[in-house]
Amino acid sequence: MTQPTQTEERCDYDDAQIGALAHIFRAEVYRSTMSRMRFDNTTNWAVVTTGIAMSAAFSSAQAAPLPLVLVGLLVSFFLFIEARRYRYFHIWRARARVLERQFCAPILAGKRPQPNSEWAKRLAKDYCEPRYRISLARAVGRRLRSNYAWIFAIQMLAYYGKIAIHPTPMASLADLWQRTAVGPIPGPLVVLAGGLFFGGWLCVGAVTFHLDRV
Repeated sequence: MTQPTQTEERCDYDDAQIGALAHIFRAEVYRSTMSRMRFDNTTNWAVVTTGIAMSAAFSSAQAAPLPLVLVGLLVSFFLFIEARRYRYFHIWRARARVLERQFCAPILAGKRPQPNSEWAKRLAKDYCEPRYRISLARAVGRRLRSNYAWIFAIQMLAYYGKIAIHPTPMASLADLWQRTAVGPIPGPLVVLAGGLFFGGWLCVGAVTFHLDRV
């Protein structure tokens, strides 16, 4: 009767299965890394466009603050693109994390992960029936809290700074309404729209933060 090898003593998977799972783990790490690079690029786009809008708005005292208003819509579009990419990233990251915790860690600790264990069945089902692990709303909230809240805050402060100092320092509330007016749209309506815009994103961040904690 042959003695069991060291690998067989530590794990019920044979060498071929361990090699296959090692390649799967490397593939999932590579997928998550590439996905992370993709949605980091989207953040870079948002930062660059915000910087261009600030440069245009502050290029002269007579320059209009309108670029700082319009860039908010563009940054919001980038946020939705990034949230969609984040949902894909979350799939690959979750799979890699399962393999780290349930397969690699037990082997290193000298335990015996079982081929038919619950985590293996769930992972197999995920490969057969892939699905998103996070909703679009929660993905938007996470990327908003991580990066885009700061971009929106800088945009808001830059807009206020522009109307406060150009073309001359603001002296009264009448100056505020005059400088915030956009064509036929009166200043108070523009300020209200801005408040609803930033307030809406604040609510999204708060609600999704609560959902992540539940």
